[in-house]
Amino acid sequence: VLQAATRQDMTYWLQELQQKRWEYCNNLDVAKRDSRTSPTPSDFSKGLVAKDNPDFSILSQNASAERARNILAVETSPTDLVGEQAASQPAPVQASAINFSLKQWSTEIKNSMSSLRKGSNENRKSVFYTTEEWELLDPTPKDLEDSMALEEKRKHLAEGNKGLTSSAFPFDFGRTPHKARRPLKDMIGSSRNRNSSDSSPTEWCSGNGNRLVSELQLKNQSQQEELEKLKKDLLSQKELVRLLQQTVRSSQYDKYFTSRLCEGVPKDMLELLHQKDDQILGLNNQLEKLNLEKDSLQQEVKNLKCKVGELSERLGMLMETIQAKDEVIMKLSRQLSECEDSTSSQSGAINSPTATFTNKELQELDRLKDNLQGYKTQNKFLNKEILELSALRRNAEVREKEWQAKYTSLEAKLCQIESKYLILLQEMKTPVCSEDQSPAREVITQLLEDALKAEPSEQPEQAFFKPHLVSEYDIYGFQTVPEDDDEEKLVAKSRALDLRSLSLSENREISTGVKWENYLASTMNREMMRCVELKNLIRSGIPHEHRSKMWKWCVSLHVKKFKDSAVPGYFQTLLQKALEKPNPASKQIELDLLRTLPNNKHYSSPTCEGIQKLRNVLLAFSWRNPDIGYCQGLNRLVAIALLYLEQEDAFWCLVAIVEVFMPRDYYTKTLLGSQVDQRVFKDLLSEKLPRLHAHFEQYKVDYTLITFNWFLVVFVDSVVSDILFKVWDSFLYEGPKVIFRFALALFKYKEEEILKLQDSMSIFKYLRYFTRTVLDARKLTAIAFGDLNPFPLRQIRNRRAYHLEKVRLELTELEAIREDFLRERETCAEKRDLISDDEEDS
Repeated sequence: VLQAATRQDMTYWLQELQQKRWEYCNNLDVAKRDSRTSPTPSDFSKGLVAKDNPDFSILSQNASAERARNILAVETSPTDLVGEQAASQPAPVQASAINFSLKQWSTEIKNSMSSLRKGSNENRKSVFYTTEEWELLDPTPKDLEDSMALEEKRKHLAEGNKGLTSSAFPFDFGRTPHKARRPLKDMIGSSRNRNSSDSSPTEWCSGNGNRLVSELQLKNQSQQEELEKLKKDLLSQKELVRLLQQTVRSSQYDKYFTSRLCEGVPKDMLELLHQKDDQILGLNNQLEKLNLEKDSLQQEVKNLKCKVGELSERLGMLMETIQAKDEVIMKLSRQLSECEDSTSSQSGAINSPTATFTNKELQELDRLKDNLQGYKTQNKFLNKEILELSALRRNAEVREKEWQAKYTSLEAKLCQIESKYLILLQEMKTPVCSEDQSPAREVITQLLEDALKAEPSEQPEQAFFKPHLVSEYDIYGFQTVPEDDDEEKLVAKSRALDLRSLSLSENREISTGVKWENYLASTMNREMMRCVELKNLIRSGIPHEHRSKMWKWCVSLHVKKFKDSAVPGYFQTLLQKALEKPNPASKQIELDLLRTLPNNKHYSSPTCEGIQKLRNVLLAFSWRNPDIGYCQGLNRLVAIALLYLEQEDAFWCLVAIVEVFMPRDYYTKTLLGSQVDQRVFKDLLSEKLPRLHAHFEQYKVDYTLITFNWFLVVFVDSVVSDILFKVWDSFLYEGPKVIFRFALALFKYKEEEILKLQDSMSIFKYLRYFTRTVLDARKLTAIAFGDLNPFPLRQIRNRRAYHLEKVRLELTELEAIREDFLRERETCAEKRDLISDDEEDS
């Protein structure tokens, strides 16, 4: 329950709630637009699919509504108590007129103190900090002159009125050196200690002796400054006497020198000597002047340091004075409030009718002011909402016009198509014997051509409506419509349209994307771990923009022990070895590269980037595992992995599938593990789908000829691409059990259709292509992970061990029969020497 103290706060809260509603609606619209654009662009930079990310457009937000919100925003802030705190507070107590005036007076005192402390006065330019040290700003020359003049006036006033305290402080703060700074807390503490014995204002005023001492110190400092000036004058007089003595000595020297040497020395030489002497004297004078300037500057520096020290001491004194004055003001405020409280209680006991009347008038005035301010704010808020609703209504009208135009265009197109198909149906009902005389032949031809077009033609009157229902390639790079057979084109296009219809009809894509975003955001600062929540998210399908990251994490989870034991650069070392020393598997790899996924644009030609990456991964694996080398089927596994992973990650993905997921000898020449899995699958089909198993047994249909390839390449080229990658999401996380689940789910999905077939040839023919007709990935996933439970992995392992022994015995018997046949062939001359019919005739 929200309860506002005033109408102003109520309107403020209402505006904040509306702002949240506005942001939520805009975000929801953006999420819907993002969901319609598949896939959304993000920072996945791994694999071949990432480079084919389609462009998409985001509609701009409502500019007029945003402008209205900014112009008419209620500029206010809530009071100190809001929300639950305000709701839990008791009702306000009615105050008297005296308390009201006292509250105003105390507010004025607080404001004046805050302005004094913050330095709002122009003559006091200071900045206070709450840390241990405080620092001041530099004063301007004008401020210094003003402060000096005010200081002189203060001295005269202090001499005339020594017993009174001044309420004004005409001083200016200067910058103090770091060593001269005193902690503000120490100053406050010293002032408190000094005034701790003061219990009343009169006791505090009796301490004017300290002020007299400070004034005597100031006079002493002024006398010391005069003494310094006299000392400077004395030094200057001494320096003048020394210069005069030096001049006299030089003149005597010149006289003596000329008297002795003028007789035997030429006149030119004498003049030159005089010039040199003059230069020497000039340089000596300059040196002496420079020395004098140096001494004077040093003395000036000393004087400035002394002044700085004096100013810092004065500043400390003034701060202590301010602190003491603040404490006295607070004491007086408390005493005054106590006096006012006692007075109000006395007046309440008397029950003066005048005080009661004044109190009621003040309360009514406050209430009216609050209502007036609340109505103003409410009016502003409602005007803003009206503008927003007007903007939304205009946008809705524009959208309605656009949809109306599209609806009209589609309705016209539908009428045309219905007319053409009616002609077609009439032709099929009553065909004309002569094809040349058929009036609907052109219509049929046109309909077939329109159906086979990948994209509809653009007409001038339908320029605003350009649907792209079927593109040439899907987001994974697979070709949607084949190029050769027209009949197959129609089937493929129908399948693509059904997939498009399913994607448009799915309403839970936004919620799944939000769940993934929330989960990845929660694991941003910690490592992802295996958990039930992550397993359920992966079973529902990894979003296109996060699949690269999640596949890499799943692969690293399964091959961590191999990676830790491998040397750095292991994949590059294997690849370099394979390129330098080709092995027997290299030839078969080269033959199968272009036959891997010919319907995918990343592997359709020798110049495609995927072909080179596929070659590198297969060659590196052939050197890692010489027992297998290369087996047909590995190329398709690597090709799917490369769509979302880089070369090295795809290499480790193949290692995880071959060496971790699948049993031993799964991809060897004998395909022993694959044969075992087919027998295990037969047992599971008889348990999970007994009617379908009996149907196959009745008509002697060996469905393992179809399912063998499902297990070997994990459904590559067996199901549509959307289902394929959802199967791979769960397969890379949970392992090979997923293959059994989806294989059984495919049969259960089409169980009723298969049971309707009543001969072996039609059943086998249907099994060859029925997986391409399964389009609803959500339904198939629900069957695989819901309807087929329980599905224990222990049961699969036990059945594998049981059938493995049986297959090994059968292979041993076959090997013994083969050896007996070869031995008998070598010993029997009739079987060794075979004669053809031609030789016998001759």
